[in-house]
Amino acid sequence: MEQKNLAEYLVPFGLTGQEASVYLELVRSGTSNGYELAKNTGISRSNVYKALEGLADKGAAYVSEGASRKYTAVEVGEFCQNRINSLIRRREFLVAHMPKEREESEGYITISGDEHIADKIRNMLVKAGKRVYLSMSAPLLLQFQQELQALVKKNIKVVVLTSFPKSMGDRPPFLSGKEKGIKVYISSDKKNQVGIIADSRYVLSGELGKGRDSACLYSGQSNFVQVFKESMKNEIRLLELEGKK
Repeated sequence: MEQKNLAEYLVPFGLTGQEASVYLELVRSGTSNGYELAKNTGISRSNVYKALEGLADKGAAYVSEGASRKYTAVEVGEFCQNRINSLIRRREFLVAHMPKEREESEGYITISGDEHIADKIRNMLVKAGKRVYLSMSAPLLLQFQQELQALVKKNIKVVVLTSFPKSMGDRPPFLSGKEKGIKVYISSDKKNQVGIIADSRYVLSGELGKGRDSACLYSGQSNFVQVFKESMKNEIRLLELEGKK
C-alpha cells in the first residue's frame, strides 16, 4: 500500500497528516531524531519536531534522551488498540452522563455516502429487538453478515430479499437459505437499491454502493413505515406465488 494510503488510514486514529507521514518514516528508519527524519521526509525540521511532539503526546512514539533526543515508533497494532480502548472508555463515560435523549424524531432524514449509510444500517441492526426485514443485493449484504448472524443468535427474526449477480459465483453460506433464523427470498436484480425495516418502527430506503453519490431516506414516521412494510410484504407474496408455480 502506498504511503499516502497508509497515512490516510492513520488519520482516523487521531494523527494529523504530517504526524502520520513522520510516523511512517519513523517505523521504516527505526529509532531516529528530528534532523534525520526531516532529511528523509522532506518536511521542514520545525514541522518534524512539532509532529514528533504530537506523536509522543498521542502515544505513537517513545522518547529516549541522550546526546540527542531520539524517537521510536510504537508498534502500529499497539498504538491503534490503545486509541480504540481510550475511545471506548470515553464512549462509556458519555453514555453514562449525557442528558437523557429525546425520542427519535418521526421526521425524514437524508443520509449520504456509503460509509454513513452502512453505519446507519449497522446501528439499526444492532438496536433491533424483534424483527428485521432487509432488501438488497447479496454483494451489499455481505458487509452486514456479522450483524445479521448476531441477530440470529439473539433469536430475532431476519427476513432477507436479495439477488445474486452472475459475477458473484457461489452464494455465501449465510444467504443459502439453510441458516436457521434467516429467511431468504431470491428476487430480481436489486443493483444498488436497499431497504431495511427494523421492529416495524424505522425504515431506511435508497441506494448504497455508489460512493459519495449514494443517498438514503431514514424515518420513523408511521405512515411511511407502513407503506414500505406493505410494499415489502407484497414483494414477498409475489415471490412465494412464483415459487409455487
